[in-house]
Amino acid sequence: MNIGHASKRSGVSTKMIRYYEQTGLIPKAARQDSGYRDYDDADVHRLRFIRRARDLGFTVGQIGALLELWSDRSRASADVKSFALDHIAQLKEKIAEIEAMVRTLETLADHCHGDDRPECPIIEGLADGNGTFSTPGQREPRHFGQPGEHPARRRSDAARRATHQ
Repeated sequence: MNIGHASKRSGVSTKMIRYYEQTGLIPKAARQDSGYRDYDDADVHRLRFIRRARDLGFTVGQIGALLELWSDRSRASADVKSFALDHIAQLKEKIAEIEAMVRTLETLADHCHGDDRPECPIIEGLADGNGTFSTPGQREPRHFGQPGEHPARRRSDAARRATHQ
């Protein structure tokens, strides 16, 4: 079957099939006399395995290791389980990191008035780089640009430049 049929049957885009072939996750496809790639049912089965592993968040490198485990009939299932448990731990770390990002952004957004004033705890928190914020009146807001330049003037200059380009 050609790459389009293999794509439809496996649920993997043609672009990704070519990429997986280039990276060695799937073997180089046989070529028809016309030069088109020719895939068989085993290739489609392997592509489905890869797609499912990607859906579960495994990297290309990890998928390569999983494919080796899959093809090694002498491997112990404990090896596969250990691999999966390691991945679960990595996913939980990512979840914790994302939850921390959400909490920080929620805190910053909760402290932003969302009005016409230029002071913004969200921008200040990003500029501080440590995820902290200040409440209005604690300190002078930070502005970017030339020292002494008024922020409203900088905005109007930027708007003028944008309309003349």
